[in-house]
Order: sequence, then structure tokens, then C-alpha cells
Amino acid sequence: MKNVDDLIENATALAQKGLSKGEIADELNVSRETARWLVERGDASTGGPETEPAPREPTDIHVDWSAVGTDSDRLDFVGRALADLLRDKNGVPDVTVGVEKAGVPLATTVARDLETDLGTYTPRKHQWNEGDIEDLGGSFSRNFAPVEDHDCVVVDDTVTSGTTLTETISAIEERGGNPTACVVLVDKQGVDEVEGVPVYSLVQVIRV
Repeated sequence: MKNVDDLIENATALAQKGLSKGEIADELNVSRETARWLVERGDASTGGPETEPAPREPTDIHVDWSAVGTDSDRLDFVGRALADLLRDKNGVPDVTVGVEKAGVPLATTVARDLETDLGTYTPRKHQWNEGDIEDLGGSFSRNFAPVEDHDCVVVDDTVTSGTTLTETISAIEERGGNPTACVVLVDKQGVDEVEGVPVYSLVQVIRV
């Protein structure tokens, strides 16, 4: 995707497939507000159903790391780099928690390199479409490692506002786990810590 029109087209296509705006935000690596704006712009351009007035054009940065995600070797290299960053900055945890969806393949390679168990967390934004997202709840998958009584690191692809990391950290603590660090591929906000937990990134985007 090279421009905003491409993003609008992709957001519209995802909405037509039934994805929530939270899932669209995750797929396009943009904020929830940006996802809503893109979908409503797409509805307006295609003569779709009328919705509430679209919010003002958001200030956001789209990160396309599909060149990494579509190749298993590149994904492995990047995951090993994230693991090395964690090992150097924070030591080795008991459980590596990947944030659904894009954080999980990265977390898988991190967990393998660090020789930890692997957990996954689905944030509530995946259920969000309209209304109050605070009424929704995220979840850990029972098919993966539990976080109770373990030191955990959180792995995600991008930080947009820090909301998802905050939610994941709180969820780990509520389950009796100990979140010791977060590591991401790209930090779009310059986030050094969330809820007192350090955040490390391979790439940091700085607006000038």
C-alpha cells in the first residue's frame, strides 16, 4: 500500500468481509480512530449507508511490514533480533506472550530463541465496532501457555497509542502473572514504558 487511497480501499474491503473496526485497525497497523475514518471515507466514496459524521482526518503513520511477514526466513531473522534485544535489556522470562494477531508469529520466534513457553492474548479491540470498547474484554487462549505465577514478556508488531500493551499488561497481572517487559517491531509514539513496564523496539518513528 503506497497511499491513503490504497488504505481506504483495503479498509473498505476488510469491512465488507465482516471485520470489526478493531480488527481492521490491527490488519492495517493504524489506530482505531484511523480505521474508523478509513472505513467511513470508503463508505462515502462508494455510496454506502450513511453513518455518523466521520471524525476529522487523524494524524497517524501506517507501517507496512508485509515484506517480513510474508517470508518465514525474514520473520525468523526479525524474531531473533527481538529476542536478542530482550535478552540484552531484560533477561529471559518464563513465558513469551504474543498479542493477536500480528504479534503471535513474532512471539513464536522470540519464544523459540529464548527457549520460553508461548502464550497468546486477544485484545478487546478485535471485538470493537461501534459503542464503548471499555465494555468489552480480551482473552488468553487455553491452547497456549498460562501466565499465572510466571515472569512474562509481551510481543507485538507496533505501538500506536500504547492502549493494547496497557490492556495486555493488566490482563497478565489479573491472572497472577508478572509482566517484566514489552518488545515491538515498530514504536510509532516513542513509548518508553507502559504501566511501569519497559517497552523496547527495533525501530522508533519520530515525527519532526
